[in-house]
Amino acid sequence: MDDRSHPSAPGCAATGANRGAGERAGVLGIALAAVLGFALASGSWQWFSTYLGMTLLAVVFSFTGPPTRTPGPGSGYARSLTAYSLVVGLCAALAMAPAIQRWAWLFPMPGTRSQCAHLGSYTALQTQAALGDLAGQSGAALAYAQSDRSRHAVDACLASTTTQWLPVYAFGAALLTVLGVWLADRTGTPHTATGNR
Repeated sequence: MDDRSHPSAPGCAATGANRGAGERAGVLGIALAAVLGFALASGSWQWFSTYLGMTLLAVVFSFTGPPTRTPGPGSGYARSLTAYSLVVGLCAALAMAPAIQRWAWLFPMPGTRSQCAHLGSYTALQTQAALGDLAGQSGAALAYAQSDRSRHAVDACLASTTTQWLPVYAFGAALLTVLGVWLADRTGTPHTATGNR
């Protein structure tokens, strides 16, 4: 006799496998989008980067979730958690980049900031030397040109330094994500994201 008591079991397994593959593809797509955001960043970090990073984080938390701990050495839990945490860290760093560039308490490097300020002063002097003939005609225009070019030079200097140090912030955010997921698993807090079925 045919046993049809569990006719949907193979289909459920296939659906679960497809869902898992879709979630992995989603995480990969988010990671690539974040990398693209870094690659397109040129000059000063703008606040649109924060919007992009927050949007990516919203997608991560809405459609994927931390991997569920499964017994056995071959479960791939550590690998999945590492990938998930690195993606979250990357998106968080992308969201934080403009604030890191502009707020000294987030990026406490007084030496770098003073060097960028000196570069701004030097750029203002260069502008004065190049446009010195404007002083007799329009001192306000010369002052504006000096201020504008000095500000751009300082922003570009800080943005470049921020970009160099951003992987450190991304890695720190990834470590915090790993710690948070580990604590949630230890305390038995259920994962609420759709990825944990």
